[in-house]
Amino acid sequence: MFIIVMFGAGCRELVNPWCNLVTLTAHLKQRGRVPTDATIALLAKDGHLVNLSPGLDGGNSQAPVMGNSMLQERETYVLVQVIMGKEGAPTRYESLLENLEDSHPELAEELRWLSGLSPLSDARRRRVGIRRGHQEQGTPSRSRRMGSLPSKTR
Repeated sequence: MFIIVMFGAGCRELVNPWCNLVTLTAHLKQRGRVPTDATIALLAKDGHLVNLSPGLDGGNSQAPVMGNSMLQERETYVLVQVIMGKEGAPTRYESLLENLEDSHPELAEELRWLSGLSPLSDARRRRVGIRRGHQEQGTPSRSRRMGSLPSKTR
């Protein structure tokens, strides 16, 4: 079993998650140059966030949590740092893969959403479309066009 973890300036690392979660997390922090006291998570390509800290909080009476129980085999993940909000501020999720917006814009949007921030892509697309004189080709306009097709053919 293996997973691919992306971080840094386009770094990809093949990782075997068939180990204790403490060991897996320590390895990922070392490779991603994350402080040892930081909280990390992995963001799958489908947008699913795997928080690696809940398994670390268990007491001595529980069996150690294995990394493979939380991760999907052969999946590609982006290393994410979880920054807990203080005094009521929301938790933020920051990608440790540089230029995530360029390489995986949908994952960058997912992190913005998880952090409670408004999405950039829709607003940016609308502004660009309006500026260039093009209509946005999103789902709402597509459904309106399809709804008008039957009336034109009758």
